[in-house]
Amino acid sequence: MPGGKSPAKGEIFKNPLLAGTLEKIVKGGRNEFYRGSIARDIDAFMKKNGGFLTFDDLSRHHSEWIEPVSTSYRGFDVWELPPNGQGIAALQMLNILEGYNIAAMGFGSAEYIHLFTEAKKLAFEDRAKYYADPLFSNVPVSQLISKKYAAERRKLIDRDKAAKIYDAGKIEAGNTRYLTVADKFGNMVSLIQSNYRGMGSGMCPTGLGFVLQDRGEMFSLMEGHANAYAPGKRPFHTIIPAFITKNGEPLISFGVMGGDMQPQGHVQIVVNIIDFKMNLQEAGDAPRIYHTGSSEPTGEQMTSGGILHLESGIRTEVLQKLMSMGHVIQWNLGGYGGYQAIMWDSRNKVWYGASESRKDGQAAGY
Repeated sequence: MPGGKSPAKGEIFKNPLLAGTLEKIVKGGRNEFYRGSIARDIDAFMKKNGGFLTFDDLSRHHSEWIEPVSTSYRGFDVWELPPNGQGIAALQMLNILEGYNIAAMGFGSAEYIHLFTEAKKLAFEDRAKYYADPLFSNVPVSQLISKKYAAERRKLIDRDKAAKIYDAGKIEAGNTRYLTVADKFGNMVSLIQSNYRGMGSGMCPTGLGFVLQDRGEMFSLMEGHANAYAPGKRPFHTIIPAFITKNGEPLISFGVMGGDMQPQGHVQIVVNIIDFKMNLQEAGDAPRIYHTGSSEPTGEQMTSGGILHLESGIRTEVLQKLMSMGHVIQWNLGGYGGYQAIMWDSRNKVWYGASESRKDGQAAGY
């Protein structure tokens, strides 16, 4: 905020403080950030402002290599990251939808939108109850994304009526930027990053040129909840990069930004490409479905059935039919996420890139 205000159109923004921080990291590497002068500056800033993040917290932090998880959807393997994120919600939804002939329903049909919404409600009830830091909670990932479990959950869906509430399943003993890149050697990277709400915490450590994130907001303060706040624990978070493979070979690297829209967006991209035979760009441009009001990872439970937001492009008679089924429809201009993708064409040995017009972004080759 140079001069105490946001830069106006045409003004050039410079951030020499961040440039200095990046130069320190280039010279000192990871340890400069977590155990060096940057960590000490953050510690001093937090002490001055009554925060709880300390030098010791930063010095004890370490990143982890984890194994992604997947489910098959009509012969394609869709890959997501496991909790403490929400990636498996997309896999749960796909497992439920696989039991229906989605292609025969047609894109934008009331039947498809209804089943998509009900599958989302079911998956998000589990998201609210079970998704948490796996170092603190025994998250039953393999059961949640199993075909057997999806078949049991699918039985709860009434094909003619919207449910007001679902309970989480019985298990036996989450302001974001997404990007994807590929190189001439066939490597593909699916990456997502976020400071969370707005611009994060709004706290800028003195002299460093960046804003601290605010993901701790997604902890639950409900005692006994899997996502309850605890020292050294990671909160549930929403950021999820995705990947699709076919016969064990990389096919599509993609993501959809936008909080709890992300798994809903992932499912719609997969369905658009596989069931509705859209190309990579069409799959992102097609009108989207966004359901809000399911139970939250903080422990608040859905009781009203939530609100179904439909982007312009859905026919009026479809809206009327969905309302007759009990869905509460609300028009919404924004909130439908932001999509980017790269696909490998193994026959022609070329890459396809896609980006959408809902927000800033572009597909570029060089």
